[in-house]
Amino acid sequence: MTISEKQQSLINEFSFLDDWQQRYEYVIELGKSLPEMPPEAKTEDKLIKGCQSQVWLNAYINDGKLYFDADSDAILPKGIAAMLIQIYSGHPIEEILKSNEDFIQKIGLQEFLSPTRANGLLAMIKQVKYYAIAYSIKK
Repeated sequence: MTISEKQQSLINEFSFLDDWQQRYEYVIELGKSLPEMPPEAKTEDKLIKGCQSQVWLNAYINDGKLYFDADSDAILPKGIAAMLIQIYSGHPIEEILKSNEDFIQKIGLQEFLSPTRANGLLAMIKQVKYYAIAYSIKK
């Protein structure tokens, strides 16, 4: 699946959820499925600036594709990180850089989040793109 197809799939999943409580619970469930990062991987350089909670994001390249690991000390940001990993991890750098973030508005996630959580979400997406830029330069 392409990033766009994964985004559309997520939009479809959210459209079946009737209210914000169900959407909130869905994001939390996504977080529970995210493997915990080992403590030694939770370093200062992997912390995302701009998040209310502590969120760590790591990236590595394998076979020309960029992969991400993430973790958080709070369940909702962990779910948001899991959602972003589900969409972006395992794709070529160029595809990540060309992708857009309009799926966030389409699922209404920013409306559902507090302003500080919405800022954290945008900071996570920026970090995904920064990693893609950094790895594209290393090529």
